[in-house]
Amino acid sequence: MRAWRAYIIGTELMRQQLHRELQEAHDLTIADYEVLVQLSEREGRRMRMSELAGRIASSKSRLSHQISRLEKAGLVRRTTCPDDARGVVAELTDAGLRSLATAAPTHVAGVRRHLIDLLTPAEQDTLTTIFERVLAHLPHPATLTP
Repeated sequence: MRAWRAYIIGTELMRQQLHRELQEAHDLTIADYEVLVQLSEREGRRMRMSELAGRIASSKSRLSHQISRLEKAGLVRRTTCPDDARGVVAELTDAGLRSLATAAPTHVAGVRRHLIDLLTPAEQDTLTTIFERVLAHLPHPATLTP
């Protein structure tokens, strides 16, 4: 129980801290940052909304609202899927890519400060092993398989 509670509270507090740092420095939420990262890593900086929702562990409805906010900010645009007229694609704009490039150093520094630098290399390896095992165990989109 001690490990479980430390995990739950620790990850939530770390996520809130990373969120605050991105919000204060770049006016981005941690959820926005995760969307921008996922899109930036794709060919053409585009991804079907349904796949994107799975990759960030979000509901389609919640992602749709988030994409609407990112569209208003000019960071993302929605287009129809070229392969399926019923599908919707989210696409990272040039402004979104610039925003991500500006925010990334803040995020990376926060992750290092609040997690990575607190662990020894052996602990980092153990953490990786643990969460790769958890990911392999839990149902998730095939695109997340380690």
